[in-house]
Amino acid sequence: MLFLVAMFLLPTAVVTAHAESVQLAQKYAKHEQFILIDKSSNKLYFYESGKLTKSFSVATGKKPSYTPEGLFTIHEKIKNRPYYKEKIKGGDPKNPLGDRWLGLEVTRNGKTSYAYGIHGNNNEKSIGKYVSAGCIRMHNKEVRWLFDQIKSSTPVLIQK
Repeated sequence: MLFLVAMFLLPTAVVTAHAESVQLAQKYAKHEQFILIDKSSNKLYFYESGKLTKSFSVATGKKPSYTPEGLFTIHEKIKNRPYYKEKIKGGDPKNPLGDRWLGLEVTRNGKTSYAYGIHGNNNEKSIGKYVSAGCIRMHNKEVRWLFDQIKSSTPVLIQK
């Protein structure tokens, strides 16, 4: 028996949360693939043809403003992306990006950035918390699974 846990009226989507599923708003269900990231619960929901395929716990920004909100797209998929900020090579266990990067094209205030992504991490205990500089962190084995499923240009909605 499913129990209604909560009903969220969100600025761009209506999502009904049940104990076992989260229903995607009709206007987004038309996409072949769709990712919804809920910053209030630190959850990522992956949909195919409007149906929830899988959900994951994630980590988001230390402050609410760090992880951008809006409708974006997967711009690139990279295995073993280097961490340029500290010159750490891809594949290095010290790399805070893990070994999979799903880069987002984020446009805010008329400016486009490719600095945000959904990626693995080198601190598995950070998942579920508010700790990042803005990216969405996942457990490494879970981001590997998502990386293998997801197509470039998949829409990603990030909201509270």
